[in-house]
Amino acid sequence: MTLLHNLILVLAGFAGGLAVGAGYVAFITVLGIIPRLMQMTKTWKKIRSYEWAVIGGVMAGTLVSFVPVTLGLTSLLLIPVGLLSGIFIGLLAAALTEVLNVFPILAKRIGMHEQIIALMMAIALGKIAGSLFHWLYFVYQQRV
Repeated sequence: MTLLHNLILVLAGFAGGLAVGAGYVAFITVLGIIPRLMQMTKTWKKIRSYEWAVIGGVMAGTLVSFVPVTLGLTSLLLIPVGLLSGIFIGLLAAALTEVLNVFPILAKRIGMHEQIIALMMAIALGKIAGSLFHWLYFVYQQRV
């Protein structure tokens, strides 16, 4: 019974990994995130660096998923890490919205085509407010 249970877990984990991997590859290739990033930054000659960065990021993410990692840094030293992580997520979201032309479509659908700047500011301020609420309410309260 234990062997069958373990085999089912292995197959489920493998299938889940294949599904996530296929989604990741589709995200990177079909939407053209990396080629667009290279075009915007004019770094076509660094294509090998981009490839190794993606591979290294996937391997590091996989490793961190299986092995608990603690940096042991003070809160003051974690501020730049959080800032850089936020910049990365923001750039990724901005690249995705640019590729999909989300803002013009959204503005047209809700009738705010002339106020697209106000729409973008509302989205950005909402994201900031949500992040602050999460950190101050959930993260900070757990430490106290």
